[in-house]
Amino acid sequence: MGRYLIRRALISVVSLIAISMVVFGILAIAPGDPLSGFATNPNVPPELRARIRASLGLDDPIPVQYAKWASSYIKGDWMQSYTSKMPVRDYIFSRLPVTLKILGSAFVLGILIAIPIGVFSALKQYSLFDQFATTFAFLGFSVPTFFSGILFILLFSVKLGWLPFVYDAQVTGFWGNVKQSLMPILVLGLAGAASLTRFVRASMLETISQDYVRTARAKGLREQTVVILHAMRNAMIPVITIIALQIPEIFGGAVITEQIFRIPGIGRALIDGIGSKDVPVVMAITFGFAILVVVFNVVADVLYAVLDPRIRYS
Repeated sequence: MGRYLIRRALISVVSLIAISMVVFGILAIAPGDPLSGFATNPNVPPELRARIRASLGLDDPIPVQYAKWASSYIKGDWMQSYTSKMPVRDYIFSRLPVTLKILGSAFVLGILIAIPIGVFSALKQYSLFDQFATTFAFLGFSVPTFFSGILFILLFSVKLGWLPFVYDAQVTGFWGNVKQSLMPILVLGLAGAASLTRFVRASMLETISQDYVRTARAKGLREQTVVILHAMRNAMIPVITIIALQIPEIFGGAVITEQIFRIPGIGRALIDGIGSKDVPVVMAITFGFAILVVVFNVVADVLYAVLDPRIRYS
């Protein structure tokens, strides 16, 4: 296991370096200018614009700009945002609590929905409930979050008027925050539950057909004991690895969902940064997503080996 982790760590470092180069290169050659607002401002003379560009290194060759960003990032300095005029670290961490609150709630909701539905659907294969659950999983997996988010807004905000469709960071009180967080949590939670339900059902179907489950039933054990202690215990091994892999994916879904509901979180900061070509902000967020994907892929592999003694990494 130790050699495997060292090998995966080296591969991960190389992968992250390649990802950072590709993303930075795309941002560098993309159209737009982070200082375009100065160009249309008659009160800013050309000499001052030139000095600002020089101080930010915008006129340096792309490899030089990347080297400056990489060296600063390694030192823990994420540079300064071009648009907010504040350190990128402070800018991102000021928005992180909102994103974690929405994503954490949606992640827990997805698990609480997917596991019981997937297990019961497998136990009642081809029943009416199984057909309903399979249809739900198929629709939830196929419908993108930006479409389901708009449907939720039209139904619960426009037609029924129950929930606000714009997130207000100034709202205080428990119920006010619950009301404005409910729709984005449902959108992300149901999307995650739909995809996870398919894996739970498939894993449970494979497990309940094994010989040791039939042997447990033949011994006269109660069905509840057979399902929980024998079937579910082993069926959840691959599901746990899927749950670990879903954590980075739900951050990706938050990018669109936060834009729809105007949530001042990490996803909306990424969209705003791309629109204004705020390279330090975009690089910090996208590289953070890349780190999450790489780390949780390793975590999923390790969890699989820990939970299943048949798996050995050498």
